[in-house]
Amino acid sequence: MYRSPKAQGLIPYASLILLLSPLSLADVGTGAYYNPPYLPTECYGTDTSQFPANNLFAAAGEGIWDNGASCGREYLVRCLSAAAPNACIDGQTIQVMIVDYVDGLNSSPSQNGTTMILSSNAFAMIADQSAAEINIEFQQV
Repeated sequence: MYRSPKAQGLIPYASLILLLSPLSLADVGTGAYYNPPYLPTECYGTDTSQFPANNLFAAAGEGIWDNGASCGREYLVRCLSAAAPNACIDGQTIQVMIVDYVDGLNSSPSQNGTTMILSSNAFAMIADQSAAEINIEFQQV
């Protein structure tokens, strides 16, 4: 007599794949960049010694600002897509530290209303600056 896998208590193949595959913990948002002067007024006053030595830092948009709790948090960031063709640098992921709040920036971002405003150095590592705004994937580390 034939018994179906379900009747035998076996997990269907599709369910097994879901159980074994890792779930992504990353979020998706938008990114832009800003240029010097870099003065982290919202997180560290005017103490620029708080910047990472590699100049890979960002200002938090409203979605991740968390009433200032995001100051000092670090995120892995990569470019997913952009309106400008071939703007993303494939396979490039960077780690940035939040040093400011978007509304407190001294220089204007390339695009307002984004999730994260990257320093021009950080942005250039993952995308061409011909794109004012990019779609990013980011994950807190």
